Amino acid sequence: MLKTEPQPGTCRVAAIQMASGPNVSANLAEAERLIDMAVAQGAKLVVLPEYFCIMGMKETDKVAVCETEGKGPIQKFLGAQAKKHKIWLVGGSVPLEASVPGKVRNSCLVYDDKGKLAARYDKIHLFGLDLGNEHYSEEETIEPGDQIVVLETPFGRIGLSVCYDLRFPELYRAMKDVDLIVLPSAFTDTTGKAHWETLVRARAIENLAYVVASAQGGYHLSGRETHGNSMIVDPWGVILDRLPRGSGVVIASVNRAYQASLRQSLPALQHRTIHHC
Repeated sequence: MLKTEPQPGTCRVAAIQMASGPNVSANLAEAERLIDMAVAQGAKLVVLPEYFCIMGMKETDKVAVCETEGKGPIQKFLGAQAKKHKIWLVGGSVPLEASVPGKVRNSCLVYDDKGKLAARYDKIHLFGLDLGNEHYSEEETIEPGDQIVVLETPFGRIGLSVCYDLRFPELYRAMKDVDLIVLPSAFTDTTGKAHWETLVRARAIENLAYVVASAQGGYHLSGRETHGNSMIVDPWGVILDRLPRGSGVVIASVNRAYQASLRQSLPALQHRTIHHC
């Protein structure tokens, strides 16, 4: 599909969708191909999905490839891609070492346009689901983070979150006046069909913020199926672009002036009366 040129005062952002497998180098090659596609369409901020680098045959596979912050092939790849294309790159999530053996931190890493690490957010909410035939327990292999992370960028204040965080609106409220929310994910198909779009649009609407939700989308070698439906949603809850399934790029323009006018017309964020510490 042909994309229109960005209007003055806007910036192109992209969400990348993948169906990653257990081979890290193959996933990095696919990510590189998709980053190239996003850049060719004018993207200055590119968001990769959760675990873009590995969706293993079993949950412990990610522990085997985990890296120390600042070292390792996955982080080297992200920094090099950001620097090469002069883009801000959100490495959806990367398994980084935890304080306990046998576990990892599920870390969302942001690189600036010089290829330097600008921010790290460790996923706070750990997913658990037991539907009989479908069972997930992230706490078995993941150590949760405890820090909310917001960073100043040329695209405004960006709030970082990962997948299951989407179900916890208080996380986004605590980000305070966030302009753009990134949400790398690997939503299961079961819960994704039921709630993904509704929750993504709700987070955009209630925070009057853009949401860039990049997802794993398809069948994985492990037999797992992820929901996909990567999307970019504007502060009014309008889906600007989406991709239901498979590998590809979702791209749209972020318009800060439009966002400011919405916040002026409907100052819901200023009308809040219940504040939690």
